[in-house]
Amino acid sequence: MIDARKPLRVLVSEGSSTSGREAVTILGAAGHHVEVCDPSRWCLARYSRFVRKFHHCPGLRTDPAGFLRFVEGLLASQHFDVLLPTHEQGFLFTRAEARLKPRVGFALPDFSSYRAVHSKAGFSRLLDRLGLPQPPTRIVASLDELREATRFPSVVKTSIGTASRGVWIVRDVGDLNLALYDLQASGDIGGELLVQDLITGTTEKAQSVFCRGELLGFHAYRQVSAGVGGGEAVKESVSRPAIRGYLEAIGAHLNWHGALSVDVIMPLDSATPLLIDCNPRLVEPMNAYCAGTDLVELLLRLSLGETPAPLAESRAGVRTHLALQALLGSASRDGTRRDVIRECGRIAAGKDPYQGSTEELTPMRLDWPGAVPLAMTAALLLVSPQFASSLARGGFGAHLLDAASIRMIESEGFC
Repeated sequence: MIDARKPLRVLVSEGSSTSGREAVTILGAAGHHVEVCDPSRWCLARYSRFVRKFHHCPGLRTDPAGFLRFVEGLLASQHFDVLLPTHEQGFLFTRAEARLKPRVGFALPDFSSYRAVHSKAGFSRLLDRLGLPQPPTRIVASLDELREATRFPSVVKTSIGTASRGVWIVRDVGDLNLALYDLQASGDIGGELLVQDLITGTTEKAQSVFCRGELLGFHAYRQVSAGVGGGEAVKESVSRPAIRGYLEAIGAHLNWHGALSVDVIMPLDSATPLLIDCNPRLVEPMNAYCAGTDLVELLLRLSLGETPAPLAESRAGVRTHLALQALLGSASRDGTRRDVIRECGRIAAGKDPYQGSTEELTPMRLDWPGAVPLAMTAALLLVSPQFASSLARGGFGAHLLDAASIRMIESEGFC
């Protein structure tokens, strides 16, 4: 998997997300020079021997203009070959393409295409236009409309949100009232809301990389066990030609350039996969890497203006896990200290569901500083398993967008 060509200088746009941390591992293992900027001094990527330099920066959510100026300053003061947006920073970078492109390479679609899938409502409308399958969906603009549109059981989503933010499972009137209360308290009622029928099935995700509308790389995996907030604790690579076809249609329609990922439900009562969400980036790319598909390297080559050859299909049946997610998930499900200790034992011994699985987030044998956040998390959960929910919320930080920062970036005078 390691490229024999000259190492590149890569600036990673954030280090707080699991996706960013995994990208750092892949880049470092390939011998690239990696630097990271993030508003948190203690982000996950700080605990990696592959990060040559960390830059403390303004938050994307709290100060998008300041964050952009900071990145421009870095690019002006030192040389980087590639700017790698590993999370929602792509929304800002494609908006400011004219300011950034003369200084560094990156692979992103135009702003209108990015906006079309960044919004959950926009993505749902796109699926309707392309005739691609999704759960029955209603888009509403107020709490009154939400009450009328909801039938049980349903999933209520804000149009903007990532990492399971702004999502409620409503099985009855009590759940709906709780969602309405949360929406009113959070102020998330200024935009559109989605109500989707709750479909019983398994969760899968697919990742892809496009070159101006042509699919060059694809990988899919299924959730074996869940962590905190519904994220994957254990995943396994799968072959999904139907989902690949969905992504090819989306990418061709939008003339997509760069990374694109989707979330999918595989219904128990149907063979048709249903698209439920979209992320205009790579989501946790290590499972693909372990299965023989290096989507991060593919992005680097696109960022340099190359047109790489399409990658071969990744291997199915490759299992990976995130021990941090597994521990948080165990504790968040009303777990006790004994449950956390048992989970630690299963992970260490490689017992089911970890048998034959590779650690993807904190691979200590490859990158020993990754042991620090894992050990700290385990210690906190042993003190009190209730820490799980507050630790999980720590991932929803200033490196992410919200409705206000999106409006600012979209405003006419921003760039």
